[in-house]
Amino acid sequence: MCTVNSSGRTRTLEGCDNYGSDVTLDIPPGGLYTGSSDCIVDEAEVKEQRDCCSATGDWLKDSAANVFRKKTLYKRMPILEWLPKYDRNDFVGDLVAGITVGLTVIPQGLAFAGITGLELQYGLYSCFMGCFIYVLFGTSKDVPVGPTAIAALLTFQIGHGDLVKTILLTFLTGIIEVLMGLLKLGFLIDFVSGPVSAGFTSAASLIIFTSQLKDLLVVDTAGDTLVDMWVSIVKDFRNISWNDSALGVSAVFLLLSMRAMTFIEIGPKEGKKSWQRVLQKTIWLIGTSRNAVLVVLVGMLGYHLLQSGNDIFRMVGYVPSGLPEFKIPAFSATTYTNTTNGEFVEMNETFLDMVSSLGAGLIVIPLVSLLETTALIQAFADGKPCDANQELIAIGLCNVGTSFAQGFRGNGPLARGAVLNASGVRTQMSNLYTGVIVIFALLWLTPAFYYIPKSALAAIILSAVIFMVQYRVIKPMWRSKKTDLIPGIGAFIACLLLPLQIGILVGIGINVIFILYSAARPKLRVETACVSRLINLFV
Repeated sequence: MCTVNSSGRTRTLEGCDNYGSDVTLDIPPGGLYTGSSDCIVDEAEVKEQRDCCSATGDWLKDSAANVFRKKTLYKRMPILEWLPKYDRNDFVGDLVAGITVGLTVIPQGLAFAGITGLELQYGLYSCFMGCFIYVLFGTSKDVPVGPTAIAALLTFQIGHGDLVKTILLTFLTGIIEVLMGLLKLGFLIDFVSGPVSAGFTSAASLIIFTSQLKDLLVVDTAGDTLVDMWVSIVKDFRNISWNDSALGVSAVFLLLSMRAMTFIEIGPKEGKKSWQRVLQKTIWLIGTSRNAVLVVLVGMLGYHLLQSGNDIFRMVGYVPSGLPEFKIPAFSATTYTNTTNGEFVEMNETFLDMVSSLGAGLIVIPLVSLLETTALIQAFADGKPCDANQELIAIGLCNVGTSFAQGFRGNGPLARGAVLNASGVRTQMSNLYTGVIVIFALLWLTPAFYYIPKSALAAIILSAVIFMVQYRVIKPMWRSKKTDLIPGIGAFIACLLLPLQIGILVGIGINVIFILYSAARPKLRVETACVSRLINLFV
């Protein structure tokens, strides 16, 4: 026992038995006794620790109380706000919109799986789980959750077609997005300026376009950068398949023609007759579902050719039917590497090894995902604010759920969002119907996918990414502020010459440098007014 007498008060401290059973120490007020490493008393330090513990306890209590507040609960689960108002008109609008998007996402899911380097069924596995989760946590009716071309390309460049790493990437980036949303880090999107976003998107579209020449022309497109891909294409161009190329190019022209059909006006803009409205709606529906129409047409062609013994196209082949096996992503992996002697060596990768191999992609992908989703929401928000933090939580949970279904990353693509909005969507419930359509395809339509030529799936991607090149932003930026072109061009060139996830970091870095330079050397306008010969007023 150790008794300390300080400022006329006696305190009893534990853990000072080195001094015997009864020791009394006299310490001046505010003093510090240093005679033993086991018994050190500092009044200020003790008070500071108590204040810190008290503040931490108060913060935890306030946080726990806020979690269970009605306002917080409605913010985290927006379905609680709009579901009680759901009526029959909402049901009809969401059902039509959900089915329309479902017919679009099925062929796109198959095509995007080819970008990631995975088998085609994993594209469908990526299309339904996030839809169900977004209904609960999503904030916008115009977001159709699912795989996108940019997310698929980033997944390939980071995961390199490895299924285990791809699923782990989906899981970890989802967790990071949820944490970013809870910590209110949605403001980070401000560091990805418009010019950087335009440069990144344009470069990504060119890389995706080039990568799909592999299936369109049946040539080798190996390489991590655009330059490497074109070197491989030139070297292998003599092995081009003219049959697949002809079918793919024809499919691209058909898709672009059907896309143009959606802009056809039948009759006057106002005061249309009933048959004119029905005809225009039919033409618009056919043009919007052009990917599904193409898949059906080329599937029938492929089936007829194979039945007649004419195997002239490279087909998709067998796609397993049924739902995926739901399981937790693997946090370690065992691979076999072929040595120069022809022997296979077993390689064990731990969780830290796998995370290290994913690298900067764990940060870049959430930023790009938030960028795509917020751009989609703002495009159809009619001036309403976008809750970036809640969208991070919603998209993050969608990807965590998708990883349990063995799918790859997804978020809100702008192209399908436009289709959803034009289809008359009313609430987030449309995602539920889209997910049901995908499950229906997985259970009963996969045998028909066998007869789809691969060049047709490549045509679906090519006809979409050519509109992602944002060349129209150059002229407005040149007129308004020429220096904005520097981060955009820097991001564009860096993404073409370097891996995509490194290229966008270079663009963000250039943009941050410009921000810091402007903050360090602000431009001030000083005006002087001469009141008299001796007095000058500075305004």
